[in-house]
Amino acid sequence: KIVTASPPPGGGAPPLKKPYPPSHVLTLGEINPNVLSAQYAVRGELVQRAAAIKEEMAAGSANVPFKKVLECNIGNPQAVGQSPIGFNRQVLSLMVCPALLDQPGVDALFAPDAIARAKEYLAAIPSGVGAYSDSQGFRIVREQVADFISSRDGLPASPEDIFLTDGASKGVGFLLSLILRGGGSDGLLVPIPQYPLYSATLALQETHMLGYELDEAAGWSLPISLLEAELEDAQAKGVATRALVVINPGNPTGNSLPYDNMVECIDFCAKHGLVLMADEVYQENIWDGGRPFHSFKKVLMEMSPRPNLQLVSFHSTSKGFLGECGLRGGYFEIVGFDPEVKAQLLKLISIGLCSNTLGQIATGLMVQPPRPGDASYEIYSGERDAILASMKRRATMLVDGLNALEGVTCNQPQGAMYAFPSITLPPKAIAAAKDAGKVPDTFYALALLEATGIVVVPGSGFGQKEGTWHFRTTFLPPESEMTDVVDRMTAFHADFMGKYA
Repeated sequence: KIVTASPPPGGGAPPLKKPYPPSHVLTLGEINPNVLSAQYAVRGELVQRAAAIKEEMAAGSANVPFKKVLECNIGNPQAVGQSPIGFNRQVLSLMVCPALLDQPGVDALFAPDAIARAKEYLAAIPSGVGAYSDSQGFRIVREQVADFISSRDGLPASPEDIFLTDGASKGVGFLLSLILRGGGSDGLLVPIPQYPLYSATLALQETHMLGYELDEAAGWSLPISLLEAELEDAQAKGVATRALVVINPGNPTGNSLPYDNMVECIDFCAKHGLVLMADEVYQENIWDGGRPFHSFKKVLMEMSPRPNLQLVSFHSTSKGFLGECGLRGGYFEIVGFDPEVKAQLLKLISIGLCSNTLGQIATGLMVQPPRPGDASYEIYSGERDAILASMKRRATMLVDGLNALEGVTCNQPQGAMYAFPSITLPPKAIAAAKDAGKVPDTFYALALLEATGIVVVPGSGFGQKEGTWHFRTTFLPPESEMTDVVDRMTAFHADFMGKYA
């Protein structure tokens, strides 16, 4: 850019043109250091390499021994072929384009209960989905969420305690921003292994992650004694523990907590004045009939005497059988919070105006599906049951295949969408990883990707017991491809173990 001055008074030649000084560009040394320290393994090095391979394949320049990259790194069902639920998409279509309701032949294109639901929403939301909603979310959807919780738990719920969010992750972020005070003196109890959302968010907020190790040998159980020990250690270091995170069913472990263990968690939080953050997004994904899902709210309300507890429960449209990850729908419910604190929470959420409106509608459709007798019920229930039954078969197929591999052990998942096998790596493989500047399980996962096109997440991205190695894989690829997934893993693993024997 060139600066040109005006001619001097009295005429004469203008002064010489002078360039602006060189513009300054931010460097890594000048950005927020907490961003540099935050890590999110689910979208980390493996995924970036997989994306590069896909680009090479699309350009015809890839020299790889496979025809397709299989993304088993993230719970993103529709990305690997799952079809969306028809009823929900019909309602969403009508919400996006209400003029369709006035078109001739609309009754032939949309189910009558889908039309009725869209009209119900539009009557309650006359400005439609293109305008901002209340910061807490559409009232009609919050009422539907409250009805869902009441029906699920057999206990009352209020729409005033429900906040609609862009998926569960955004809700977690809001609560952590509310609870954690900054300054580096607060801590959060988080399971190990954990979902990297928590470790990344805590890094951004300069908060101590107080990891409590789940017991893999006991099916990833949650020993309360470890919570007590971790809390005592934090106190000795001057760290103020603020909350306990419990992911149930577990991610990445696939465990489902027994009722008595949940009671212990509630007692622990009440005893120490901690907020209990219950990440319950996989509540529809239950594979072990002996471990049914219980919400922490239900367990709390059934305790006698009932402890004084501050509880937050999260849910999402991304998981279960819907798999509507891209719509970013979800909610959280608060229990036992001071009204003044609740008002500050609403203020915090209001800074972002509101969650996306289509995600809010998707949340309403998740919690209030077609009922018996409705026109879409048979189709809806058939789609739901087929997806869940297939997921269970795929989980069994994958874990059986993993347990047949040399040096690999894997608990059968009781819930969620993942397997988290433990791998005993040969010393030569660990040495080769060190030479390559890689963590051993990352080294293994990268080799798996290059040989098979299968994308998994190294266990080191979730945290794991020292001296152990794992990886997380979903069992979401189509059932017709699951045998191929197991075969590819089996062949690769045999070659890898042989190479480094």
